[in-house]
Amino acid sequence: MNVFRELAQAVRAALREATDGVVAGLEAPAAGVELPRDPAHGDFATNAAMTAARAARMNPRVLAEGLSERLRADARFASVEVAGPGFVNLRMTPEFWRTQIPVILKAGAAYGDSDIGAARRVNVEYVSANPTGPLHVGHARGAVFGDALARLLTRAGYDVTTEYYINDAGAQVDALARSVHHRYLEALGEGPGPMAADMYPGEYLKPLGAVLAEEFGPRWRDADEAAWLFTFRERAVAAMMAAIREDLAAAGIEQQVFTSERALVDAGGVERAIAGLEQKGLVYWGILDPPKGKKPDDWEPGRRQLLFRSTEAGDDVDRPLKKSDGGWTYFASDIAYHMDKAARGFEDLIDVWGADHGGYVKRMQAAVTAATAARLNVKICQLVRVLRGGDMVRMSKRSGDFVTLREVVDEVGRDALRFLMLTRRNDAPLDFDLAQAVAQSRENPVFYVQYAHARCCSVLRHGEDIGEASAEDLARLEEPEELELIRRLAAWPHTVETAAAAHEPHRAAFYLMEAATDFHALWTKGRETARLRFIQDDDPVGTRARLALVRATAIVLAGGLRTLGIEPTERM
Repeated sequence: MNVFRELAQAVRAALREATDGVVAGLEAPAAGVELPRDPAHGDFATNAAMTAARAARMNPRVLAEGLSERLRADARFASVEVAGPGFVNLRMTPEFWRTQIPVILKAGAAYGDSDIGAARRVNVEYVSANPTGPLHVGHARGAVFGDALARLLTRAGYDVTTEYYINDAGAQVDALARSVHHRYLEALGEGPGPMAADMYPGEYLKPLGAVLAEEFGPRWRDADEAAWLFTFRERAVAAMMAAIREDLAAAGIEQQVFTSERALVDAGGVERAIAGLEQKGLVYWGILDPPKGKKPDDWEPGRRQLLFRSTEAGDDVDRPLKKSDGGWTYFASDIAYHMDKAARGFEDLIDVWGADHGGYVKRMQAAVTAATAARLNVKICQLVRVLRGGDMVRMSKRSGDFVTLREVVDEVGRDALRFLMLTRRNDAPLDFDLAQAVAQSRENPVFYVQYAHARCCSVLRHGEDIGEASAEDLARLEEPEELELIRRLAAWPHTVETAAAAHEPHRAAFYLMEAATDFHALWTKGRETARLRFIQDDDPVGTRARLALVRATAIVLAGGLRTLGIEPTERM
């Protein structure tokens, strides 16, 4: 049960009475409850009176007084106070909080599940890095964010599909094929000389070159590029994607769908998409004015081009769909891909992109709005600075001088990688400190949360022979620290819903750190004050009650960690 929903229902019922039914149709969040900005004001707050005042034709403060009077008759509220122009602060009774423990214990691992998504179909596409080399730690942020968001949306009741778009149709994969051919010649003992500027010089292509040399011998040594380019391109993309999938799996990420751009293009997907846009009057031939500032790659001066009317959907300028050589622009392929996703029945499209794609958001949203009935939400993941020994590690895929995702997983572990990547909003820069990731201290948030869960499991092992707590037993939970922990646990379902609605999985990470802090504080208090210890041989009633609280804490911490793709630790 979500206590926020439960209390919102009480507020709406009281509001109907206070207005003689005038605002009977008022629904959450308009008549919802939230946490007050200042915890000293109470457990919850509602601005329902201020929201309903206009419809009720009443002064907000007067309506708040009428609302409060009716809420005070509810035994769940210890106090109901009007504040400011019409806010109502709510403080719950200790008994109300204690009744949340059996709710958590009964729900078990399902505690926090929600139906707000109403099975709405959502496609979450993330990573989608060019298959030209291994994933670096910068990709890891988008990978972890996208995976955690998908898990969070699933818990909130959405029907989620995760996807990786393989960009295997552009010039970059031809450059990859030439790079592999260069390594192939090296493996044959040839001296091909230095690599061209557009090649990928990383060491990771040498093993593939050796494999091809063993398989084909000198067959492609002196052949024209046209003879070997297709084979080397296909083998290179396949090898890179196999490595990418393996690295993602090491980080706990296994996407459900992999869509090839080349397959989409070869099947005529772009032509069909553009034809559909033409039927809607969204495509025309014209000449673009010179853009202000930096000239984009797809702008060609004075040339008549096939253009998409993206300005009709909010973009700054219309966008070209064909290049001067007759090939489709990246934008045209991306429109076709998003139309394909919409055609597969997805109502919401969530794309997770890197910071270097920020300027591409408006045109893509304009295209999806104009061409489909789906909604596109683009989440930008800002840059990650990797620190090693106090020095920033610089990354460059083309030079091969970068820290790979797999290296970080091997060094700090999957759980630390995932949790630390979620300790900042996705649109804020992140410093990833390798030393912090392996530290066993409070400064390492994943260790701190895992330690709280492990402590819970340790307590429960020591008390495994003690029976279940009754409602009467739970009345012994009356200390401020105990009630504060229960309040925190009861907020988990609300955290799931609000984090999912906002597409902000970092809220779940912050929640877990706060819950762990509350539990560790209670643990420490028990070491200082004997009556607060979880297990007391001379107090079986109090012990049963406190073990129920510990068990509820373990359920919430474990559920929260798994929502972020982290397996909870039982021993440390």
